[in-house]
Amino acid sequence: MIYFKKGSHDYSFRPEEIKAAVFAALDKLGTRKKVLAIPPDFTRFHSRAGELTQYVYEYYGDKLTDILPALGTHFPMTEEEIKKMYRGIPVSLFKVHNWREDVVTVGTVPGEFVKQVSEGAVDYPVPVQVNRMLLEGGYDLILSIGQVVPHEVIGMANYNKNIFVGVGGAECINKSHFIGATYGMERIMGRALGPVRQVLNYASENFTKDLPIVYLQTVISEGKDGLQMRGLYIGDDFECFEKAAELSLETNFRMMDREMKKVVVYLNPEEFRSTWLGNKSIYRTRMAIVDNGELIALAPGLHQFGEDPTIDQLIRKYGYVHTPQVLNLVKENEDLQNSLGVAAHLIHGASEGRFSITYCPGHLTRQEIESVGFQYADLNEMMKKYDPAVLKDGWNEVEGEEIYYISNPALGLWAYRERFK
Repeated sequence: MIYFKKGSHDYSFRPEEIKAAVFAALDKLGTRKKVLAIPPDFTRFHSRAGELTQYVYEYYGDKLTDILPALGTHFPMTEEEIKKMYRGIPVSLFKVHNWREDVVTVGTVPGEFVKQVSEGAVDYPVPVQVNRMLLEGGYDLILSIGQVVPHEVIGMANYNKNIFVGVGGAECINKSHFIGATYGMERIMGRALGPVRQVLNYASENFTKDLPIVYLQTVISEGKDGLQMRGLYIGDDFECFEKAAELSLETNFRMMDREMKKVVVYLNPEEFRSTWLGNKSIYRTRMAIVDNGELIALAPGLHQFGEDPTIDQLIRKYGYVHTPQVLNLVKENEDLQNSLGVAAHLIHGASEGRFSITYCPGHLTRQEIESVGFQYADLNEMMKKYDPAVLKDGWNEVEGEEIYYISNPALGLWAYRERFK
């Protein structure tokens, strides 16, 4: 059922309108005694989920007993991040999801179904886990809050990904990511229904249909006055998500009439502190970059490769190599077999030899960057040449050379029209 839907590519929600929409939708749900909210972590600061969660807290008060950020494999939020993103909400309400230990298996998606939807890319079963709080917390309402935007693993982020990945367990995270990577990112990104989504939909329909989950989903894009909420969709089914995904495709997908030769991407240091996240600069642009092109990532906040110590070590060990090499490494190495999400990420972070990738890190050395397969350039020098304060999103000319500048790769997906076909 859909409780609220509104949006268009040129619409801008006002704060009071957002609050009224949230309150109206919650009114339709009737009285609730114990509520759990599952919003994103700080890496999704621009989703406006913080604002929506504030309104949920204002509406329910002490009936909102717990907030469980959908960390997935990311680092826990700091108190400073919580206070900045979720202003006015007591820090004591926030719990930390541990994707390795805090989960319960709710069912297993059969291997034959996975083989069918992935067109034979993989044929293993996928155990599905959720944080035990969802099953054992006694909640009569679970609010999943987040942004629908093109995504490298599942086509469009949010909906049940927030549950089975955001507060899910290692097996589902690893295996679902590997399905998407082996099936092919270019075949998935920007599409609401692909093999990974079908696996998660199977889980929703067969394992968690009795959980009282309602989704609050935003669509965000740049406007003349900064980031704008273009759409808000509140409901408990796939149709609600599908409508949000349609608007996101219209709003966040930059279909290019010509390919990009040189792309410069700025990675905000508050949001992008690892290549695990910073590689959005690669996979969100790879369908638009010409063969033998160049991608430069300005990454002043880059401290590490993975958001998890074990993952970081595996990335350092194997590096970002081409898909056939990754598949061979998986066959030959038990540590990658047990961490298929990392294997998928290695595929996401490579250009398959089509274009060069240069990282300009704030806190990693040349040796570290080059050891995982990237090129290195000095951050200060490149920031002077490609000044984010001067460049505008889109085409620019720098020292007589045409470049395409992107200030935040998390907000969109870029593709050359012919390649997307």
